[in-house]
Amino acid sequence: MGEFRDAARQRLRDGIVDAARAQAIAAGWDCVRMGEVAAASGVSRQTVYNEFGTKAGLAEALARREVDRFVGDVRTRLAEHGGDVRAGAYAAIAHTLTTAADNPLLKAILTSARGGSDELLPYLTTRSELVLGEATGALREWARVHLPAADPTGLAFAADTIVRLVVSHIVLPQAPPEQTARALADLALHLFLHPVA
Repeated sequence: MGEFRDAARQRLRDGIVDAARAQAIAAGWDCVRMGEVAAASGVSRQTVYNEFGTKAGLAEALARREVDRFVGDVRTRLAEHGGDVRAGAYAAIAHTLTTAADNPLLKAILTSARGGSDELLPYLTTRSELVLGEATGALREWARVHLPAADPTGLAFAADTIVRLVVSHIVLPQAPPEQTARALADLALHLFLHPVA
């Protein structure tokens, strides 16, 4: 019975987050209203508040779901290449940059930020408990398996550095994703094979 209740609650939350995502893409996060999200997801406004507390709580849930998708894809790309550091890094970085460039929510957030509103941007870029923590964790887990003799502190620095650079290139791209991915993969190879103590 508890599993059924948990599954039903997760479907409810997913529906609300889907509605918030659609509104953020259509009009920007600043224009998202809890009442409109409730109406679009077929629940009461109070239900939205009961599930997420505040608009900031809803923003965090939306961001977490996007980040989980990105990090899941990173784990998959790394796993596909086993211990080939450069190939794994290139595949993960290229996929992340390409997917981010085509992500309608991220486009809406970046457009809003360039217009002076960045309320949702930190959740998808610099909030350490989301992007930095999750993504560096995925890289560190992969490195521990494939580079067991490497210094853990150096691996942590390498993972953190690569994730921060990828986020920077998502927010302010300077070149096509493949070109940036090649350069960052070369850097990742160096940092992971010669970690800074």
